[in-house]
Amino acid sequence: MNRIFLDISYKGSNYAGWQVQPNANTVQAELNKALSTFFRRDVQSLGAGRTDSGVHAKQLFVHVDLEEEIPGNLYHSLNGLLPKDIAINGIYLPKENELHARFDAIARAYTYQMVFKKNPHHWEDALWVRHSIDLEAMQKAADILKTYDEFGSFCKAHADNMTNFCRMDHAYFEEQGELVLFHIRANRFLRGMVRAIVGTLLLVGNGSMSLESFRELIEAQDRKKAGPNAAAKGLFLVEVAYPEGALTKIQS
Repeated sequence: MNRIFLDISYKGSNYAGWQVQPNANTVQAELNKALSTFFRRDVQSLGAGRTDSGVHAKQLFVHVDLEEEIPGNLYHSLNGLLPKDIAINGIYLPKENELHARFDAIARAYTYQMVFKKNPHHWEDALWVRHSIDLEAMQKAADILKTYDEFGSFCKAHADNMTNFCRMDHAYFEEQGELVLFHIRANRFLRGMVRAIVGTLLLVGNGSMSLESFRELIEAQDRKKAGPNAAAKGLFLVEVAYPEGALTKIQS
C-alpha cells in the first residue's frame, strides 16, 4: 500500500462538519467521493481531526492508502472533481509509510475571527460581536490559559476524550483591519474546546466575568462553569503539524 497525505482546505458553511455522517453531507464524504471517482473503486480518507458543522479549515491533513502507484495528475484531477468550497493544497509522501494523520500530528492551531460592525463580506466567516469589549482584559485571560494544562471546563459534555490534558503553545489576539483574530495552538484540542474558550473570553471582554473567576472556572474542570460556545462560522483550523521531515510535497 502507498500512503499519501493530502493537505486540504474548505469553507464549512455548507457542510455538517468534516466526518462522514449517515444523513448529512460532510467534507470527508465529498473527498471520499472524489477519490473513489478518480480511482474507480471505493477509497476512504482519514483526517487529522474533525471539525464541527460550519467550521472552516485552511489546512487539514488526511491520509489515504492506495493500491496503485501515485498518478502524476492526481492533484489537478481531484481539485477538478471536488466542489468549489473544498480544495487540495498539496499532496505529500510520508517519510515512514506508517505515519498516521491523526495520531502522529504534534500540534494543531486554530484562528477565530470576530467583527464589531455588520460586514456582509464576513457574514459566513466571522462572529459579529454587537457590544464593546475590553480586548486587553481578554488577552490577560488568554495568558492565564497558558499556565494550565487541563481543560475539562472547555470540553463538550459526554465527549469521548481519554484525557483533558493539552499542552498550550500560544493564545493571543490580533487586530487585522476590521477583524479581531484569536490565535490558539496546542498539541491537541478537546471537542468544542476553542469555541468554548472564545465564548468565555467574550464574557471577560464584556465585563460579565472577572479574571479571577476565569481562573477559577478552569480549575473547576466543569463545562457548566464556562461560557457558551461561540458561533461555528468564525472558527478556522489553520495548521496541523508533524515532526520535521515527516512529509515531502510531491504535487501542488
